[in-house]
Amino acid sequence: MDTKHAREASLALRLFGRRGGWMSAVFAAITLVAVPVLNLAIPEGSALHLSTYWVGLFGKILCYAIVALALDLVWGYTGILSLGHGVFFALGGYAVGMYLMRAIDPSGLPPFMVFLDWKEIPWFWRGTEHFLVALLLVALVPGALALAFGFFAFRSRIKGVYFSIITQAMTLAAMLLFFRNETGFGGNNGFTGFTRILGHDITAPKTRVALFMLTALTLLAALAVSRALVRSKFGRVLTAIRDAESRVMFSGYDPLPYKLFIWTFSACLSGIAGALYVPQVGIINPGEMSPANSIEIAIWVAVGGRGTLVGPLVGAGLVNGLKSWFTVSFPEVWLYALGGIFILVTLFLPRGIVGLFDAGEKT
Repeated sequence: MDTKHAREASLALRLFGRRGGWMSAVFAAITLVAVPVLNLAIPEGSALHLSTYWVGLFGKILCYAIVALALDLVWGYTGILSLGHGVFFALGGYAVGMYLMRAIDPSGLPPFMVFLDWKEIPWFWRGTEHFLVALLLVALVPGALALAFGFFAFRSRIKGVYFSIITQAMTLAAMLLFFRNETGFGGNNGFTGFTRILGHDITAPKTRVALFMLTALTLLAALAVSRALVRSKFGRVLTAIRDAESRVMFSGYDPLPYKLFIWTFSACLSGIAGALYVPQVGIINPGEMSPANSIEIAIWVAVGGRGTLVGPLVGAGLVNGLKSWFTVSFPEVWLYALGGIFILVTLFLPRGIVGLFDAGEKT
C-alpha cells in the first residue's frame, strides 16, 4: 500500500510540474483583473488604494508581457531570433494613436498637422476617426509588414544571425522614416495629448482600470491561444523546425508556411500589445522602434525562459519592475544592471528563471 501511495504522489507531482506554470498564469491573470476592480471601491487616501500611476505602470508591464510572449513563439518554439519586434509593437501603437488623435477634434486636423500648417488630412488617415477601423489597422499593418518581410526572408532561406541582423535593419529603417515630419506621423514628437477614448475621459480612474483589465484579459487570451498552438501538431512541427529544419524537410514538410504563419501571428500579437500600451502611457513616438527596445524584448524572454510561454511573462515583469526602480533611484546604472542580468542568465540560467522550477511549458 505504501508503494502504491508513493507512486500516486509521484504522479501528482509530475502532473503539477507540467501544469503548474499554466495554472499559475491563470491565477495571476484572474488576480490582476480582480485587484483593480476592488481598488475602485477603496477610498482614495487609504493605504490599500492604488494610484492611477501604479495602475498604469502595471498595465504597461502587462503590454510588455504580451509582446514578450509573441517573441517567444518565434524564438523559443521556432528558433527564429527576431531583433525587430519593436517595430510591430510601435505600428500597433501608432494605429490606435491615430484614432486617439482624431478623437481630440473629429472634424478637424490633429494638432501637430495644424502646427505644421497642413491643409488637409493625408489619404492614409482617412477613416481613422472610427474605432473599428483603428482596430483593423492594429493587426493588419504589423501583419502585412511581417507577411511581406517574412515571405522574402524565409523563401531565401535566411536564418540565424543573418535574420536577426536584417530584422534590426528593418526596425532602424522604420524608425528613421517615422522621424520625418513629412510622413504624417508627428515626426520626433509622435502622438500625445490624448483626451478621450470611445467618448470617455482617457485620464479618468475608471478608464485607467478598464484599460488595465482589458490588457490583463488580452494577455490571458493570448496565453491560451499560444498554448493551444504549441501543443497541437502545428506546434510540434514548429519545434521540429527549431531543432532540425533539414530533417523536417526530408520528412516531407515545407517549413515556409509554418514559419510564415507563426511569424505573422507573432507580429499581429505585438501590434495588439502596442495598441493597449499607447492609451495607458499617453504617448507614442519613433523611439519605440529603437533597435535597443527590440533587443530588450529578447532579454525579457531569455531571463524568464524561452520556449516556456510563462517564462517571457515572468521576465517582462521582473526586468521592467527592476527598470522602474533603477530609473528612479539609480538611473545612470540601469543599462549596466541590464547587461549584468543578461550575462548572469546566459552563464548560469540557460533555461531562464522558469527553468529553475521546471514548471513552464518547456519543449
